[in-house]
Amino acid sequence: MTITPGRPPVVDEATWQAARDELLRREKAHTREGDAIAAARRRLPMVEFDATVEVTGPDGPVPFLDLFQGRDELVVYKHMWYDGAPHQGQCEGCTSTVWHLKDAVYLNARGVSFAVVTTGPWEEVAPYLAFMGYTQPWYSVRGVDGPAGGEMGYLACYLREGERAFLTYATTGRGNERVNGSMGLLDLTPYGRGETWEEQPEGRPEGRPASWSWRSDADGNVGWGQNTRPVPQWTRPGATPVDTLGRRGHHH
Repeated sequence: MTITPGRPPVVDEATWQAARDELLRREKAHTREGDAIAAARRRLPMVEFDATVEVTGPDGPVPFLDLFQGRDELVVYKHMWYDGAPHQGQCEGCTSTVWHLKDAVYLNARGVSFAVVTTGPWEEVAPYLAFMGYTQPWYSVRGVDGPAGGEMGYLACYLREGERAFLTYATTGRGNERVNGSMGLLDLTPYGRGETWEEQPEGRPEGRPASWSWRSDADGNVGWGQNTRPVPQWTRPGATPVDTLGRRGHHH
């Protein structure tokens, strides 16, 4: 039996264990450095902002302070929005992030609340949430500047002291990956994420653009065609085939 070219070499278990143990030393060092960075993150200063600023949720306008749900700490994902676009035209990267954050029970158990905010008008956001089946708290921050609103596509952390609120941390880009368990698991596999930027051994399958798996058509073919949706949307009831992304100025 021959092994396809480009696959990992075949060895006995003892040889595999030795190689695995060598890598484990690097993994442990990586974990310790991550812990040290987290410790430095906890020492960052913070910025106060007006916690009474109104955001709009299912019950209408409420102060940002309500997002804390009475807890002292809050994590927010800031979801991009394309005004007037159909469900399939909304941000596939934000969909990827929020899809992995459907439930905050473990955060809540540590005294941390979670919410999603977006610049979309509530009358567009509400039917989108119903279609996606999202049950997390969502709010529209349309027209809200500063730490409570501002630029979308970020994970942000906040601290409350009575009626006062503070921004303590924010990250974007690959910083958002830490909530995406699928990426973490793909990093453990022999072919990785299958993305062009990854360093691969000789003969491994050629990578594709970093966001290649974010959209697919009804047959599961991934890509950016006009008949695609963010991948999780195909699991939703009523996800019919589409003819167009339905949004203007879309580019990659």
